[in-house]
This record gives sequence, C-alpha cells and structure tokens, in this order.
Amino acid sequence: MSPDVNRTIHETSLGAGRVVDLKVKLGDSVKKGETLLVISSPDVASAFSDYEKAKADEVLSKKALDRAQMLYDRGAIAAKDLEVAQDTEDKAKVDLETADHRVRILGGDPAHPSPLLELKAPVSGTIVEQNVAGFEGVKSLDNTPNLFTIANLGEVWVVCDVFENDLGEVHFGDAAEIRLNAFPDRIFKGRVADISRVLDPNTRSAKVRIVLGNADGALRPGMFAVATFRSRKLTDRVVVPSTAIMRLHDKDWVFCKEGDKRFRKVQIDADGLAPDGMQEIRKGVKAGDELVTNALEFSTEVAEKKSGD
Repeated sequence: MSPDVNRTIHETSLGAGRVVDLKVKLGDSVKKGETLLVISSPDVASAFSDYEKAKADEVLSKKALDRAQMLYDRGAIAAKDLEVAQDTEDKAKVDLETADHRVRILGGDPAHPSPLLELKAPVSGTIVEQNVAGFEGVKSLDNTPNLFTIANLGEVWVVCDVFENDLGEVHFGDAAEIRLNAFPDRIFKGRVADISRVLDPNTRSAKVRIVLGNADGALRPGMFAVATFRSRKLTDRVVVPSTAIMRLHDKDWVFCKEGDKRFRKVQIDADGLAPDGMQEIRKGVKAGDELVTNALEFSTEVAEKKSGD
C-alpha cells in the first residue's frame, strides 16, 4: 500500500544553510502553511542585503528624477539630462523588483528582513518521509534526497502483482475487495485504476493499481494487502464444500461416487476460496458429480472398516 503520488509533495529548500529549529517529525499531520523547520541561511541573508541596496538605489534615483524634472520645467537642463534621470530610475525599479522576487522565491518576506528561513508546508497532509534532523546542514537546489515528503492520505493506492495468465480477466473499473492483516474482519472496496503495460521479466506479472478511499485514516502506507478482483464478466465455476477436499502427499483429492456404495479417489486442482465455506475447483471434477462432503471423516471410516476385516 502506498500514497497517491498525485497527492504527494516532496519538500526541499531553495536556500542553503543550517537547521536551527525542527518543528515536525515523521508521522505528524500538518496543515497548509504550517512551519516545518527553520534554517539559518546565508543565501537568504545575501538576498535581503541585495534587496535593501536596490531599495536604497531606487529611492536615490527617484529623488534625482524629481530634481531633474523640476530643473527641466524651469529650463535649467536639457531634455537629454531628464531622459538620463528617467532611465536611471527605470533601471533602479527593475533591480528592486528582481531583488524582491529573489527574496520571496527563497521563502523570505521583504517586509521582515531576517536570515532565518521558515520552510512551510505547501499542502495539508501527513509526513511520510523525513530526511533531515536538527542542526544539520541543508543544501539548496541540489538537495538530495528531499527534506520531507508530505502525502494526503485521503486516498491510497494498493499495487498488486497480477500474473500474465490472469491479466485477461482484469479490466479498468473492475471492483476489488481488499483484505489487510491489520484489520482481518474488514473488507475494503476499491476499483482498478491502472494496469501496467509492462511485465516484470522475473515474475511474469504486471502491476495493477487499486484506489481506496481512506476517510478515517485507517489505511497506512506500507501495509500488506491481498486483493480479490470482481470481473464484470460472469464465468461459470465448479465449487464444492471445502470439507470435501482432502490434502494428501501435497496433492488435493476428493471422493467421487461411481455407483451404489462405490467411490473413487480423484485428484483435483483447487482454486481460491469461494463464499460460504466453498472451494473453487479448476480441474478434476465437473458440475453434477456426486462427492463425499466430508472427505476426512469418510477416509477415517474406510480405514477403520479395513482394519476390522
């Protein structure tokens, strides 16, 4: 069982530095905008420095432009001098906007200069992976692996291996029943959302993905699941009571009636369990055959009679 990758975010830091406050840990639930950790970042400090310098340059160029405009209006300077002042002001605005964008991209707020970078959760969800601890150094864009992985577990995936011989029986949208070791008395219902186009060369199987709702949060990534697919096509199956099957020498057998008080032991190929204590039979008997319903007791009775002769 795994999280839905479409609802999973790998969180990294665009600014390098050192972790000074780790606020969450693996398994915690977080809200969008909640602070995950705080980094003391030289990159952010440098970005704020460039922003403050650009801001001061823009203020100075604005004053120079106002002064040039006043002098031009009084005929004290030529038009080209006013144009130079206007060009300087335009360039200063561009530099200020660029510095502002850089601060915001790194995660800072131009209105509150600080070398501390707060890494916030981009979405609500659960921390399903953590690769950082307190006071560790953090790289920037080349950070590998990511610091956190946040997953929305409102829906989860069950990825099953289906052998190539059975792939023809599985279709998009088929219903599936999921059983988990953690909840043996519950059956979870989902539907087939994807069937891999590639077979695993080692197991000759394809990955089949089932989507399950998880409103109560009971399903957790990493759980082992067994899936039963319900095909939309009706197929006739031979079923017998599971008590009619006897396991002997690593083979399955049933006792088939051949005449009055005559029975023959027949080897069968048993399939999966059916509802109500029944067992599916793939090979060995056919519909309409009369079988002993309790093979173990019948075998014991025959053995006792033979020993008394």
